[in-house]
Amino acid sequence: MRSALPVALLLVLLGASRVSASSVPALEERVRAGYRNATGKMEALNAGPLRASVRTGMLKPPRGYTPLEVVLQNSGPRPLQVRLSFQGHYGTGARTSQRTLEVGPLSRVVAWLPVPAVLQAGNLTVDASGLERMVQPMYLDDGGEASVLVLGTAKDFEAGLGMQETQEEQEPLFAVRFVEERDAPRELSAYVGYSAVVIAGDATQVPADVWAVLEAYAASGGRLLLTRTPRDVKERLPLLPDGASSLPKLYGFGSVSQCSASAACGPLLTGLLSDISGGPVTPIGPPPRWERGNALQGGEQPLLSNARAPVGRFLLLIFAFTLAVGPGGLMLARRRGPVSVLVAVPLVSLVTCLALVAWSVLVDGFSVHAARYSLTWLDGERSRAVTLGVAAWYANLPPDAVKLPASSTLLPPDGSDEAPADLDWTEGLTVTDGFLPPRTYREWGEVAVLPSRARLVVRDEGGALRVQNALGTALEDGYLKRGGVHYRLPALEDGAEGTLGGPVPEAEVPVPSDDLLRNLGEGLYARLLKDKTRFRSDLPEGGFLVRTGGRGMTPTATLKVELDAGVHLVRGQVVEARP
Repeated sequence: MRSALPVALLLVLLGASRVSASSVPALEERVRAGYRNATGKMEALNAGPLRASVRTGMLKPPRGYTPLEVVLQNSGPRPLQVRLSFQGHYGTGARTSQRTLEVGPLSRVVAWLPVPAVLQAGNLTVDASGLERMVQPMYLDDGGEASVLVLGTAKDFEAGLGMQETQEEQEPLFAVRFVEERDAPRELSAYVGYSAVVIAGDATQVPADVWAVLEAYAASGGRLLLTRTPRDVKERLPLLPDGASSLPKLYGFGSVSQCSASAACGPLLTGLLSDISGGPVTPIGPPPRWERGNALQGGEQPLLSNARAPVGRFLLLIFAFTLAVGPGGLMLARRRGPVSVLVAVPLVSLVTCLALVAWSVLVDGFSVHAARYSLTWLDGERSRAVTLGVAAWYANLPPDAVKLPASSTLLPPDGSDEAPADLDWTEGLTVTDGFLPPRTYREWGEVAVLPSRARLVVRDEGGALRVQNALGTALEDGYLKRGGVHYRLPALEDGAEGTLGGPVPEAEVPVPSDDLLRNLGEGLYARLLKDKTRFRSDLPEGGFLVRTGGRGMTPTATLKVELDAGVHLVRGQVVEARP
């Protein structure tokens, strides 16, 4: 009887396993549905007339920056200068992100403080002159690669996408953070890290300045989804191609999707999130602590040649020092006595140290070394340049503070284990400390949408085509399409003119971007060119794609550096000059 019980129990377990295995597809289909609401909750802090409502537990993006939401209410008769600061903990370093703003009397202000997405937890501090400091511990929700920022309410989102919020025992398709349209951030840094941004409600309720940032987010590589297409969508998204298809449409470096039926919106967003392969630009950081043998993450090599220590030369110098104090010291002791060794060894050590210092000064110097690469899309009708760039930096001494406008941002490498730098968001982005630690190789990505008058001008002089370089830098090589044929552009200095030669035979026309970057290797492709389908596509009528040198069109191009390498691709439409 006892032996029969285990056998019977085994048969029951086998039958249950078969039933569960046969029902796995149905269970998986049931579980993998819906979304997880990771908006978080508001925590109230009070100090005198100032009340601060801080949202905690909200969704953070997989890269870039997490926008922290703080609602400040001043019930007093005097304006208050308020400083918001956030410092991570649990091994993420002591770097600080801060913002200073003024809250008028009897007024309410919604403030946003972007903090590096690498931070999972920390303390938010609210300081106002004459008032007690307020501190709120915070934990952020990591949704992984499928992190969606939604402008609108959960009701509008569910109605537009035909999805419901999952229960605790279910596994969601993605995580969502909801933000009210009128209070949404006005900075590109707050959006660029999220996998997708959805406008769930009435698009006409989104303020004009928020629309400007959302358009810049899509043009610079973001994924924007509209569940209700407004009638003036072409005015709000001027680069949008014609057609009413709900499929993702390439928009600059990013994409814009439109849908009106909930049955189409849900699968469309799910499809967007299933095709995530990183941000708009992918700088490479140092390897994890357990992979210190590699130069960079994934075994990638630095973009800057002098970022590597001259190990061979230093070893030769150390070997010479060893010979001098070893066999050389023994010979000196035999000839001149032990006292001479006591004088010679410190002297040789001093000479060796001076040689190492002289090498650092004469070879590395005190200047900042940089290698800069970028892609720029010129939007001539709106006089602006959309630029994605990656730069490698190295210096003996750190540079001063670096300041960027609100329509641009710096992206640190993915997978870092600490905050990259101290950040001040009072007026745009200012990196006050940590942008470039001394004698440390570092890569930064840049995303920028900036005003620009750069252009390429073409005019017809008696049947001969003349081209003028007004790009602001020297043109090294490029292609121009006119009259259905391709022309090879000559090398031109900034402001110079040249005559176009004959058209390139159709059989010899290469992919322009691949031809212009054929010698740069796979490392740059992974950092910058990956998934840039539209930028690398064939030129339209009147389009051009050129390669330039110099520092490029990103905001950090104004920094004084020793430029070791500079390669930039610029794409746009030529300007036809009147005769």
